[in-house]
Amino acid sequence: MPEPASRSSPPSAASFGLEVPDPDTRRERLWRIIFLSDTPAGRAFDIGLLVAIAFSVLVVMLESVQAIATVWAGPLRIIEWVFTALFTVELLLRLWVVRRKARYLFSFFGVVDLVSILPSFLELVFAGSHFLMTVRVLRLLRMFRVLKMAHQLSEVGTLLAALQASRHKIAVFLFSIIALVCVEGTVVYVIEHNHNPGFANIPQAMYWAVVTLTTVGYGDVTPVTVLGKLMASIIMLTGFAIIAVPTGVVTAEIGRQMSNDQRRCSECGWQGHDHRAIFCHHCGQRL
Repeated sequence: MPEPASRSSPPSAASFGLEVPDPDTRRERLWRIIFLSDTPAGRAFDIGLLVAIAFSVLVVMLESVQAIATVWAGPLRIIEWVFTALFTVELLLRLWVVRRKARYLFSFFGVVDLVSILPSFLELVFAGSHFLMTVRVLRLLRMFRVLKMAHQLSEVGTLLAALQASRHKIAVFLFSIIALVCVEGTVVYVIEHNHNPGFANIPQAMYWAVVTLTTVGYGDVTPVTVLGKLMASIIMLTGFAIIAVPTGVVTAEIGRQMSNDQRRCSECGWQGHDHRAIFCHHCGQRL
């Protein structure tokens, strides 16, 4: 990551894809408070922000309770707008202090910060959309940095890499399931539609097949004929047989990723060592 020639950026800033702003004492001081937690002011800002986020999500949840909303709808709405105003000012400050504004705005946290305030303004056009403000709970991920646990977020990379590596297998599996549900739903429709109004058409029969195959079993639609019940039994047993397939695929990829990570040098981060290597090929550190 590029850094100013006169000074180096603190290591924790890299996790946010940010850079120290141009030498401006006020902007740099504010940048450290907002984006870092290595000072009492920065830590106090982060803790206060986390508390405000938690309370704002709680207010939205309380407003969805009819008994509470009937009495406190006005005050709760005012509180929501107060939090929205605070988070809007915070986002504007973040954009002001960073050098590459577009880079921050389109980063993960930048998108979350923006999306967390949009529902309040969408409420002016689409009634009820303010309940989407619960997306603010994603902003609580910043607690990892506050609690000095930012290195734990690297574990997310292992999971994402495993999902990325197994995406083709998962796609084939999902396509196979869709085809299976289509066939099973059609068969059950042919068997049941003359005897059971719950299977009035193939899409409704496919819905039942999905519910049965996933072993959820809502019970809102059930077969009544002997052949229908036999088909339901086959579908349920099939569901038990295949439910472990995606889990096994992803688990195998996670194991492979963790195995690769174990061959990563803890000193320089070099990867791709031979499984027989004892020392890092790049810096000589013992693996």
